[in-house]
Amino acid sequence: MLQRAPLITPVLLAGSLVVLVGFAIRASFGVFQLPIATEFHWPRAEFSLAIAIQNLAWGFGQPLFGALAEKIGDRKAIVLGALAYALGLVLSAGATLPIQHQLYEVLVGLGVAGTGFGVVLAVVGRASSAENRSMSLAIVTAAGSAGQVLGPPLAEGLLAAMPWQHVFLVFAAMILAVLVVLPWMRTPAPASRAELQESMGSVVLGALRDPSFAMIFLGFFSCGYQLAFITAHFPAFVAESCGPIMLGSVLHAMGVTTTNALGAVAISIIGLGNIAGTLLAGWAGKHFTKKYLLAGIYAGRTLIAAWFILTPMTPATVLIFSAVMGSMWLATVPLTSGLVAHLYGLRYMGTLYGIVFLSHQLGSFMGVWLGGRLYDAYGSYDTVWWVGVGVGAFSALVHLPIRETESPLAAAAR
Repeated sequence: MLQRAPLITPVLLAGSLVVLVGFAIRASFGVFQLPIATEFHWPRAEFSLAIAIQNLAWGFGQPLFGALAEKIGDRKAIVLGALAYALGLVLSAGATLPIQHQLYEVLVGLGVAGTGFGVVLAVVGRASSAENRSMSLAIVTAAGSAGQVLGPPLAEGLLAAMPWQHVFLVFAAMILAVLVVLPWMRTPAPASRAELQESMGSVVLGALRDPSFAMIFLGFFSCGYQLAFITAHFPAFVAESCGPIMLGSVLHAMGVTTTNALGAVAISIIGLGNIAGTLLAGWAGKHFTKKYLLAGIYAGRTLIAAWFILTPMTPATVLIFSAVMGSMWLATVPLTSGLVAHLYGLRYMGTLYGIVFLSHQLGSFMGVWLGGRLYDAYGSYDTVWWVGVGVGAFSALVHLPIRETESPLAAAAR
């Protein structure tokens, strides 16, 4: 009797740790919004633009690092990514001008690309059996969510003990330390002979000509817009707009006594809810049609975002929104990456997912930048929030016509 391939492998564990640390740092940047703006007396748009540039560099860097990993090796690409990440953080720690932060965030964004989903999901996807692939991708994505749970409170705690500049240096040391697990990331390449004979150019051009690939690309825009806007601006939004935390409430008893603290906790709750939601998406992706699951997730995000902005903000509504949005937060990632692998094969999954992810990061740039720009213009996040509702509804609809038919190359790799 054939032995079933194990789900938990050294590659999966190492990849999950790399993503966890990288995302813990990235998810904490919204916590620095107020301290940096307050110290330098900058308008909100300045540091928002820095975070937006980080997301844009991440987007453009993702297909580059995906292709680089497929040419020189996954581990070398991750090392380069970690070095860029650490250098960007160290330089940012000494920055005193908006333009400096904005330029150095290019390095941080490239670092996130080199240590993030595009490279690591491709490694784990190639190392997983067909029956475990959907859940393996979900576990790595959930590790990113765990980083989101840990990152903002860690940043908040470190800021209480040291200046924000020192926190950036601590984060630089963390991303370099994670490289010790790279020896575990030795992957066989379960690509078929047909895939190996196909050139990267022919596979990529074939995907770019496919209307389904274009719809996946367009649909991922709203995911980036919503997630990046909330990560960068939600802590400040809650701190400034939420009703007070009442003495004697459960939150107060837990030590969450200010809306500043509630903003950081909200990001963590989103990440916590996403661990369960992402694992559920991984399971569902194995049993149900991925495009319908994606359409349902985008529709759900649209509805909860509309409810939240139409309801007076209280600690209770913040917690409800965070938990519900969290359950759908990164659930799109294993489904989208799994859909790319299903349609176009594993050999150049990193590059193709990187191209799709560029749309996600274009959305991220718009969400973060518009959040700061429109806040400075109107003193409110309402307008940019409603734009997010609109693009979420668009994504729900654009996934429906996708032809979820396995390509000959993908079928040959099974």
